[in-house]
Amino acid sequence: MPIWLLAILFGSLGAILGSFLAALCLRWPAGESVASGRSRCDSCRRTLSAIELVPLLSALWIGHRCRSCGAKIDPAHGQIELAALLAGAAPFLFLPAMAAASWAVMAWLLIPLIWLDHRYLWLPNVLLILLAIGGLLVGGFLSGEPLTARLIGGAAGVASLAILAAGFRFFRGKNGMGDGDPKMLGALGLWLGWQALPFLLVLASAFGLASALLRARTQSLREQKIALGAVMGLAAMLIGLIAPPA
Repeated sequence: MPIWLLAILFGSLGAILGSFLAALCLRWPAGESVASGRSRCDSCRRTLSAIELVPLLSALWIGHRCRSCGAKIDPAHGQIELAALLAGAAPFLFLPAMAAASWAVMAWLLIPLIWLDHRYLWLPNVLLILLAIGGLLVGGFLSGEPLTARLIGGAAGVASLAILAAGFRFFRGKNGMGDGDPKMLGALGLWLGWQALPFLLVLASAFGLASALLRARTQSLREQKIALGAVMGLAAMLIGLIAPPA
């Protein structure tokens, strides 16, 4: 199948999946069910019609506002749908077909984790488990690493950050990172292998520092909390694109 056709197919799949991911990211923190119930307006709770559920296009057509109550649609819907669309289509511009498909799966699993960690400093265990399972099943197509190297990466990822967190807690008397961060690095190790982990942490640190500096005008560096899981996810996505399998 031509690469351009795969890009269209995966991009379309990503846009559809993005609608679910957006609902998950917005409903789950509020304690609402994602698996049951039809799509509805976040404000007036009206059930949406089929014409209002076309990813990205429906929001443009109705002016980013509910047709009934006029409430503004949370921009996160469009942002997550667009991110999922690009995650499906873009890798086929840079990677062989199987690696591109694997990267798309990793990115779709990372999008809600990145969003939830960025907004709530929360990395749900269910999503981390799915990310780890995905790495075990198809991570080799992306990184080209054998299962042994990826299993070592999983163990090393969890152990390294867990030891670092325990040391910080012992010497400073407080938590320096969330419980989900070591699990996140371990899950990414199952995708990329142990060799990629040092580079991933350096790149994630650079992303975190850049984010902190951008927010320094409104919040001092001492007061800021860096979403480590989010920046590690972004770093993993970049590494997957620039270091294709041999």
